Amino acid sequence: MQRGSDRSSVHRDEEMKHELRDFLRSGHPTRAEEWHDPEPAADDDPVIAGGPVVPDGPQSSLATLRLELAPLGRTSFPAGPRELIGVLREKNAPDVLTASLERLPSTARYGTAHELAEAVAGAGSP
Repeated sequence: MQRGSDRSSVHRDEEMKHELRDFLRSGHPTRAEEWHDPEPAADDDPVIAGGPVVPDGPQSSLATLRLELAPLGRTSFPAGPRELIGVLREKNAPDVLTASLERLPSTARYGTAHELAEAVAGAGSP
């Protein structure tokens, strides 16, 4: 026996499912008033919403690179690219981002995420 705070019986639930089945399968909004429908994505939504930022991509900027490098946190610095790649892999960063750090000189040391983002952006451009 199921106990709960259901407002309707099992039979009424099945009846309501049957009534709504065609509306749900239609692919059209099921709301009576338009303002209840969710809004579509905006044209100026951040690039991050679509996936990882590709450092060599056209939308790449220092702000988006710093956002992608956020898992490093403040405690990871100062460090060289090899240590930072290890931290990014531990935190499941995108492979594209770790590959961009592999192109950096191994003797370099970075004190902040901003310095690292500038170096990655500079290494990605010809």
